Amino acid sequence: MSHDGVGPRAVKRSVAFLTAGALAVPLLAGCSSDEEVSKPLAGPDVAPAARNLVADGGTLRWAVDAMPETLNTFQADADAGTTRIAQAVLPSMFRLDANGRPQRDADYLETARVVQTEPKQVVVYRLNQRAVWSDGREIGAADFAAQWRALSGKDAAYWTARNAGYDRIEKVERGANDLEVRVTFGRPYADWRSLFSPLYPKDVTGTPDTFNDGARKKLAVTAGPFAVQKIDTAAKDVVLARNPRWWGHRAKLSQIVLHTVPRDQRATALAAGTVDVADVDPAEADRITSAAARGGSAFGGAARGRTAAKAPRSWALVHGTDEKAARRERTSLTTYLREQEQLRDVQLRKSLDPAYTQLALNGADGPLADERVRHAVARALDRGELAALALKPLGLPTTPVGSHLALSGQDAYADGSGALGGQDTEQARALLADAGWVPGPVKAEKKGDKAAGPTGHAAHDASPGGNDGTYIVGRDDNVEDNKVDDNKPPARTTGLEGADREAKPGRQEGADGHAGQGGAQQLAQDGRRYARQHLTQGGAPGAYAPKGTAAPAGAAGPLAKDGKPLTLRFVLPSGPGSETLRKVADRISAMLGKVGISTDITKVPDAGYFKDHIAAGQYDLALYSWPASAFPATDARPIYAKPVPAADGSLNVQQNYTRVGTDQVDQLFDQAIATLDEGEMRGLVRKADSRIWAEAGSIPLYQRPQLVAVRKNLANVGAFGFRTPVYEDMGFLRKGAKPSPSPSASPSS
Repeated sequence: MSHDGVGPRAVKRSVAFLTAGALAVPLLAGCSSDEEVSKPLAGPDVAPAARNLVADGGTLRWAVDAMPETLNTFQADADAGTTRIAQAVLPSMFRLDANGRPQRDADYLETARVVQTEPKQVVVYRLNQRAVWSDGREIGAADFAAQWRALSGKDAAYWTARNAGYDRIEKVERGANDLEVRVTFGRPYADWRSLFSPLYPKDVTGTPDTFNDGARKKLAVTAGPFAVQKIDTAAKDVVLARNPRWWGHRAKLSQIVLHTVPRDQRATALAAGTVDVADVDPAEADRITSAAARGGSAFGGAARGRTAAKAPRSWALVHGTDEKAARRERTSLTTYLREQEQLRDVQLRKSLDPAYTQLALNGADGPLADERVRHAVARALDRGELAALALKPLGLPTTPVGSHLALSGQDAYADGSGALGGQDTEQARALLADAGWVPGPVKAEKKGDKAAGPTGHAAHDASPGGNDGTYIVGRDDNVEDNKVDDNKPPARTTGLEGADREAKPGRQEGADGHAGQGGAQQLAQDGRRYARQHLTQGGAPGAYAPKGTAAPAGAAGPLAKDGKPLTLRFVLPSGPGSETLRKVADRISAMLGKVGISTDITKVPDAGYFKDHIAAGQYDLALYSWPASAFPATDARPIYAKPVPAADGSLNVQQNYTRVGTDQVDQLFDQAIATLDEGEMRGLVRKADSRIWAEAGSIPLYQRPQLVAVRKNLANVGAFGFRTPVYEDMGFLRKGAKPSPSPSASPSS
């Protein structure tokens, strides 16, 4: 989902399995622990280089979405910026490797192991003897104990977003010496490696006041390769500087500056040199790739940072009769082309994000409360086609995600989608018929109701702009705004009429400050070519057919029950940069239309998308993402737990925003979290995933793309994939030095 940083650790009914007729499902069994281990679909792309090839010193300017509201990762409003800072300045007992698996961090921890299981589980941590806080005090048992007390949930004065795992600890004490910490659990806890990462000093966790307020805007005491030097709210910067007391490899960079830059302004910021690293959306990724290719047409279409409609519109303005408009457009083109020249020093590094996009089905009420209808929706989808739609244009692997609880490469991963089955149009129609949804008369709509368009769905805009990509709780990629008046299909367009209805055109410019190589003549040729190829008589590609045109082959007639049509409200965010998400939603709607399910697409403002619609249950279908976790038994349970009535009569859904859950899934999670046999835990997690698939409350689609624009002379930074960044190794290459090529995965279908 997309408010960066809100992941599985942030802050109704039981659906029985139907085993008769069309709803029969395969035997659900967890995979055996001796199966072949999966591999990540794409590895990190960070331009790796040995430390001796990296220059000493320099400032790395890193674009972030917003200034962090807090520096305490355990508070509800912590975000991706909070996490990034904590990784650079605080201890973590375990960090993730390229496979998304926890590994001991030797800078802090010599050993950590379970030394006793009966009568109680005991874990002993042996700390690195050089590990000290920035004030010179040794890291020790007092810090572990203070963090446990703050996060245990026993003292309501601490405002914590989560206490999973810490609530199972009975006591924390000094071990055989100052370097040992002995943690005794009152209840067995399989995911004990998830604890104390990050670890805050007792100065922060020792009292409710310091925990709640003291660490929101400053961290006076830290213990990482960097320390928080200052937070400049006016400049929207967080400045991290080398920690002089750091005992590990000395940080190559002198400073890392986290600078706030809106996503739609990052290419411009990279061109201007105000940032060196930035996560970017697919449109800006295309622009950076085209700049690296050196040259190209000013009307090069989407791959040149502009749509097919915007390009001829720009050409028309430059060569039109309105001199003022022509002058403005030439200036815009000049600026754009100059930026393209400057972007040649930037490259795109890409991988797959440790998060997956899903189609969520709200099973609380309405048609989707019927498990047969949810199964029909799932069986109508070609997940491989949807993954290819989102990832193939980016040159990334297009394998659909097969698990709700892990991603390929992680220990718990196994493809459990067989519990639900693949695309089967006839099966989907049979399921709908069994649920009572059949072709038949539909009661007339009341006067003033908004009619659905010829494609079988209405499009509603709740705000200007569009949101495209994947909406992740914590961060969003957004979807292009295609406003449609459903009562009046767009007229056919010829020439440049459609272009004039587009928003502000993209820009393309050259180093000489003019209209690039070829000048006005090239602009004219490109504009005419686009007009011929894309706006020929008969309308632009994708335009609505005239009234009365026969439906496409394979489309099913609308279904109804008791005179009510089968229409599902499909809610999407409407902010800028979400073209991919919009395309995926449109393709899903077309797939559902083939089995007789209509969709009512409703675009809503980003600010309220998750809180007012997903969390509030005001949707039937929605696209958003969950981050993957190395500890699914702990982190995924609240996402799939069976909703239960609260004391005030409301429904406590935790993070299960589909409102679909069963007692059996809860029991499998409880068993997984309580076993210390890692093979048994993996088997229980995989069995829980199969059961979740069979409930069809959420349908995993694909891993999110991870696109990072980076200055070419930077090493050990970029698209990290699963891996926790190594901040002390980041830096600018020495003159003449070259990084090693990052291993890459070949795209698959």
